[in-house]
Amino acid sequence: MGIAERREREREQRRADILDAAEKLFVEQGVANTTMDEVAEKAEFSKGTLYLYFKNRDDIFFGVNLRALNILKTLFAEAIQTEGDGLCKVQAIGKAYYHFSQEYPHYFGIFMSFDPEKLDITDPESNGFHCHLCSEEVMSIVAEAVEIGIKDGSIRPELDPMETAYILWGQTTGIIQIIVKQGEHIKSHHGINPERLIPESFSMIHHALMRHS
Repeated sequence: MGIAERREREREQRRADILDAAEKLFVEQGVANTTMDEVAEKAEFSKGTLYLYFKNRDDIFFGVNLRALNILKTLFAEAIQTEGDGLCKVQAIGKAYYHFSQEYPHYFGIFMSFDPEKLDITDPESNGFHCHLCSEEVMSIVAEAVEIGIKDGSIRPELDPMETAYILWGQTTGIIQIIVKQGEHIKSHHGINPERLIPESFSMIHHALMRHS
């Protein structure tokens, strides 16, 4: 291994260590309550070292988001390969999103803190810019599944694929949030099993998207 390669590895390791530290703090005390000083202390680096790798706390936050988005993109890319028509692929993606929220609840929680107004999409070196690109890729996979369904006749032809992708994203995110935040309340006060909300919502989405002869 050459000197340049070793230095690059060390640099990437420091960057990962900073993100690891920030991720733990974001989960423990929230993004808004986490300072650069605390991240530096947690990562066991000087505050100045943090600024060698990240512009500010938002840049670190979007770095953590990028980790989550890359996992989600991989899950969606696998889901769209599911056998069956486009409607089946949309449902597989929805299940993959729910699986993501259960397997990586800390990342799902961080997603909920995401503020697109703070995205810096003018700087191609920033994590915000890369988050923007990755989120577009994630939504494009959903839109692609809808488009496949329109072409194979399983999904209503008048739907706009990208518009539908965002509607599906919003509906599924909302249901997952209700389960996470109000699941016990719904169960104790209404006798509704919160675990039933996901399959029932998917069933409603299925019928809403389905092309009827």
